[in-house]
Amino acid sequence: MRIRLRFEHGARIQYRQGKNRRVALAAASLLAPAAVGAFLLAIWRLAADMRYAGEFAIPEGLFSHWHVWFAIAGLLTLVCIRLNRYGKGGPLL
Repeated sequence: MRIRLRFEHGARIQYRQGKNRRVALAAASLLAPAAVGAFLLAIWRLAADMRYAGEFAIPEGLFSHWHVWFAIAGLLTLVCIRLNRYGKGGPLL
């Protein structure tokens, strides 16, 4: 005994440019607060070094330097700008 199942044809796959623009905008909206957080950690570490603030949460290691936090904040901001540009219809690079 054979059972034959027939399914209707679904929507065809469309190959078009820029179909990930919504994902880019969503990622950019999540990266912006992360960049602000990294910038605030850099300011906190710098203020802790000048004894204007309390002790920094990370006392030793790579992430205990304010330079690293400024670099991370800058990179996250750059990626956020690029993703926003791509998401709004511009080129990625």
